[in-house]
Amino acid sequence: MSQSLPSGFLAQSLGRIQPSPTLAVTQKARDLKAAGKDVIGLGAGEPDFDTPDNIKEAAIAAIHRGETKYTPIEGIPELRKAIAGKFKRENGLDYQPSQTFVAPGGKSIIYTALMATLNPEDEVIVPAPYWVSYPDIVRLAGATPVIVEARMEDGFRLTPAALEAAITPRTKWLIFNQPSNPTGACYSAEQLKALTEVLVRHPQVWILADDMYEHLVYGGFQFRTVAEIEPKLYDRTVTMNGVSKAYAMTGWRIGYCAAPEPLIKAMAKLQSQAATNATSISQWAAVEALNGPQDFIASRAKAFEERRDLVVSMLNQSNGIECPTPEGAFYVYPSIRKLIGRTAPSGKVIETDGDFASELLESECVAVVHGAAFGSSPFFRISYATSMELLEKACRRIQRFCASLR
Repeated sequence: MSQSLPSGFLAQSLGRIQPSPTLAVTQKARDLKAAGKDVIGLGAGEPDFDTPDNIKEAAIAAIHRGETKYTPIEGIPELRKAIAGKFKRENGLDYQPSQTFVAPGGKSIIYTALMATLNPEDEVIVPAPYWVSYPDIVRLAGATPVIVEARMEDGFRLTPAALEAAITPRTKWLIFNQPSNPTGACYSAEQLKALTEVLVRHPQVWILADDMYEHLVYGGFQFRTVAEIEPKLYDRTVTMNGVSKAYAMTGWRIGYCAAPEPLIKAMAKLQSQAATNATSISQWAAVEALNGPQDFIASRAKAFEERRDLVVSMLNQSNGIECPTPEGAFYVYPSIRKLIGRTAPSGKVIETDGDFASELLESECVAVVHGAAFGSSPFFRISYATSMELLEKACRRIQRFCASLR
């Protein structure tokens, strides 16, 4: 029996957004696997490592202590103190626990901060390639995302000139993500300083610094965050992070941030009417993640670096693919410019990166995310957060697919 909703029943705001393309690719890969296909899914931004045992044990202990009730909206005091300690220890930033905030995932931090501050006349600068959710969250809030290209020839980095040109009197936020999802691009202290010099000149612009991949950097790169580089921006920066990537806790759903206290209170007001609080047990696990041993992070980052090197090498051996070497995160973002216009074995002409991703999945059972989802074409994103064996197998399939294009 088919069901339909009355005309005009759904909110008009839903028409401004799309479902998450990365989650859609991941689900399609799951469905094909369930149907018996030998699919290699390289779409999800999720570490294949397990959550460390000490963090699991902290969660179990919290359950046994009865830590299963509602918590304060902003997070349990122990976690807010741990967050402040992390920012001081790792980033040289002084925050009081009252300036910190906990939400059910990093995406929820972004959503809550933007929904609590944006009005229809506001603009938000979003460098592209961007994480798929940034522009849609801005649109959902009724504001306008201003997409600014970060070109491959510039290392997928936003330039000071491009930032300056994008700022208008209506600009309220810059969303700044590094290491970048989807490109893995990072900014040196000098490159970051050049951007902050622009921002200092425009006091109406706030910065949402998405540092989710902070600990996944390679080749001796030294991560620095915006408010650390330029203290003048401290009072208009939201520095956000989470436990998902570095601690392999994607399913635990804990994101956190630090910001001026009046904004924290506004975010808490909004969250009080939405999620109420992040899961109590996950919060206690996050306390252990931030306060407990950190030595495993470096060894896991080394494993990611080895996977990165394998994938970059094999993709660059594929006909028509150009794959830069990223400095961080666990993604590569190769160009397929030379493959546009070629014909797949099915007879389909590859006119877009969406065509490339669809034909690759159909003919070789490799699931990747097309570049248009990240606002920049013709590219595609691979997550190398899986085993070397699967990555090598997937890259060989990609090489075979590219060789088959005519």
